[in-house]
Amino acid sequence: ALDERTRAIRDMTGAEAGPAGPAPLIAPMPGLVVRVDVPGGDVVQAGQALVVMEAMKMENELRSPSAGTVKTVRAAPGTAVEKGAVLVEIE
Repeated sequence: ALDERTRAIRDMTGAEAGPAGPAPLIAPMPGLVVRVDVPGGDVVQAGQALVVMEAMKMENELRSPSAGTVKTVRAAPGTAVEKGAVLVEIE
């Protein structure tokens, strides 16, 4: 059984959750883009390798968080990116 206050909080947080569509690929750390494996317009699956970044002398393969179509590739090989930068937009 939920009290009125708890029910109201659940209703408000559910309304503010936002759309649940494909998520963009975001840089998890600052680093250097080494390779981009997909061009714009490609259809990708969840878990597919999209970008390779170098951080702290290690190469990290970044994978698609969701299935969809690549809308825009914002990362270019040889560019430095900050943590939180959008690398690939997926729709």
